[in-house]
Formats: sequence, C-alpha cells, structure tokens
Amino acid sequence: MTSSADSGGEATALAMPADHALRAVIADWLRALAQERRMAANTVEAYSRDLRQFLVHLAGRRGTPTLPMLTGLSVRDLRAFMASRRAEEVSGRSLMRMLAGLRSFGRHLEREGHGTVSALSAVRSPKVPRRLPRPLPVTAAVALTDADTRAGEERDPWILARDAAVLALLYGAGLRISEALGLKRIDAPVPGIDQVTVLGKGGKERMVPILPVVAEAVAAYLAACPLPLPPEGPLFVGARGGPLSPRIIQYAVARLRGSLGLPDTATPHALRHSFATHLLARQGELRAIQELLGHASLSTTQIYTQIDAARLMSAYQAAHPRAGIRA
Repeated sequence: MTSSADSGGEATALAMPADHALRAVIADWLRALAQERRMAANTVEAYSRDLRQFLVHLAGRRGTPTLPMLTGLSVRDLRAFMASRRAEEVSGRSLMRMLAGLRSFGRHLEREGHGTVSALSAVRSPKVPRRLPRPLPVTAAVALTDADTRAGEERDPWILARDAAVLALLYGAGLRISEALGLKRIDAPVPGIDQVTVLGKGGKERMVPILPVVAEAVAAYLAACPLPLPPEGPLFVGARGGPLSPRIIQYAVARLRGSLGLPDTATPHALRHSFATHLLARQGELRAIQELLGHASLSTTQIYTQIDAARLMSAYQAAHPRAGIRA
C-alpha cells in the first residue's frame, strides 16, 4: 500500500522538469526527508519548491535535466541560478535555504550511488544578518492572552475562550502554534495537570510545564465549547468542529493588534519569543529555556541573550545621566 507521503513525493516529482530517472530519485529524496529524517511538511515543501526552481532554470539553459547533467554541474551553473534569483529580489535568507535544499538533494544523490555534485561544496552560502526575534512587552503579551480583551467583539463566547486558550499556551508555555493546535482532547492541560507532552519539530516530543492560569484558560474553553470533542480528536476545533487552522489564530491576533495599538510584529509566534525573553529577563537559566522551547541546539536559544543585552543597553542609554554626553 502506498502511503500519503509516498504518493505526495511521487506527485511532486512528476511536476519537476526532469527525465524519468531523475524524477524517480527526486521522489525517493522527498520520501526520505518526510519519513526517515522526519522533517516538517513545510520544510519538505520548501526544499521541493527550491529544487524545482533550480531545475526550471537549468532546463532553460541546458535542456531537460538528467542525473549526469546534475553530477556534471559547474560552479558557474549554480552561481548563475543564485544571480537570477537575486535579480528577482529573493532575500539572502531564502537563497541560503535554497542552497541548503540543493545540498540536501546532492547528498542524497551521493548516498544512493548516483554520483557527487562537487560544485555544491564549492559555492559559498550568502551572508545573512541574523535577525533578532521581536518579543512583546509584558503588558502587551498579557493583554493578548486575556479573554476579556476581546469581550466587546461580536463573536461566540466559546470562540473567544478558544482563542484565548491557544494564545495562553503560546505565551504561558512557549509553544509553537502547530504544537498547541496539535494537542488532542485527551491531553488537555486542565487544572490539576501541571505538564503536557507536545510534538515539536522533527516529530520530537518534549514535556512542557503548565501554569495554573494557562490550565484555567483551557478549562474555560472546554466548558464553553458546544461541539463534541472526542478524546483522540483535536483539542482546539473550528466553528464547524474540524481541526482549528493556524490562520484563524493569526486573524484573531491581527484584530487584537488593532485594538491594542500593537505593531505588525505582534504575531502568535511573537508570544513564544516573549515567553523566552521574559523568562531570561527574570534570571531564567538558558539551558532550561532551551529545553522548554524544544531547541535542538543551545546556540538557537542564545539569541535571546542578545535581545536582553540590547534591552539593557537601550535602558542604559535612556536613563544614565552621562549617556548622551560625548567626549
């Protein structure tokens, strides 16, 4: 029986401008990313899209791409592709991801005995300035997660309670929106439950502590929800009972931004950044924050120390009596 991941990889490979043999290898690669490496579906989709864009570019220069054509690529071929993407105003960050996807496919070719794309190791990744996450002030984060903030909206009370519970999990537990919406009803973090298991990136599970205020928000949603919630079904559902779309929560936050006068950077994911930044500001231990966030590498978590340092410097420059005096 063919799995959905298998059929999805084959369908995507068929859309590639390539000969039959190369398409088969592409389908194998996509299956390996999804099943063996357990990459997130969005990452697999992005890598697939990037490879297709490269093959379209290559087909325009040299005809239908084949396996021998790929293993015989030159540095000039890759640089021409990168230059064409820059001309279309693709960001350096996107170019870096494109190159990462091509290198992943190149490693797959080598592992499967199809040859080595040596040009990929000779091309440098574009330099991309690392952007700092933009957390919210404590008062703004609390307001976003408070159900009373939206009390005047003409929405069903259970919808408002649902959205507040999701946002409480993002800020109060540091969850990604996919992790919060991936919770099952049977695992609902209600009063009396002080931790919950979430499924993070790459299919990795982690235990996350639950604050009483977060558990109370989830309990308020469950008490108000008029729809049946089977134990093995999703905890958070849409107006018709299906799984709740992340887009609905994004829309809810967009409405709150307007009423609270917050910038466009106030997004659901900004609540997760706020969770980490506010913990660190209150002397939270970096390794513990790494575990709470589910970061594979401590270096990913360390970016929040830069935010805290920037905040301290800003406060210093604003308050110190000699900050504005130049020698």
